[in-house]
Amino acid sequence: MRLWRALPWDRSAPATAWGGALWIPRALQGSGRHDCPDVYGCMYVAEDAVSAVAESLAAFRGTGDLAPELLIRFALPLGLASLELNDSAALVDLDEPTVLEGESLRPSVVATGRRRVTQSYALDMFERRRETAGLRWWSTLEAGWINLTLFDRGLGDVTLTDVRELTVDDDVVIEAATFLGLL
Repeated sequence: MRLWRALPWDRSAPATAWGGALWIPRALQGSGRHDCPDVYGCMYVAEDAVSAVAESLAAFRGTGDLAPELLIRFALPLGLASLELNDSAALVDLDEPTVLEGESLRPSVVATGRRRVTQSYALDMFERRRETAGLRWWSTLEAGWINLTLFDRGLGDVTLTDVRELTVDDDVVIEAATFLGLL
């Protein structure tokens, strides 16, 4: 499965080091949807490149201003990494009604902005489903976009295929910015 990740990218960094496309920023985690840095690290990726970029720009939505500085994080340019997830990687598909029923979850719980709630069910699944590489869920920006939270234990199922620096004239940035009202 092809996945996309937008991240602060240091082209000279090894893939699993700070600024690398496979680095899991565990020390910076705690406020994300499925974060639980005391137990695991995770990386957020998307099945669609536009979703990955839109999630990175969402804080600026509605401003009508796509400026180059919006593509900088931690003094690094945003990069778009293309990843391949092994087909054998086990995922809990929170976009599947039978899975939600089996987990006693409602769609509103999966999509809530209350991080204590989303982090709690993610931790529960991480601990109960030891074979699980991550969670598959829909973007709260656009339900048609599917995102994944990959646990650090699933990193062995991921292969980095490419990384490129994002610019304001990149088609995927323009599409995400248009969706978010930045253009």
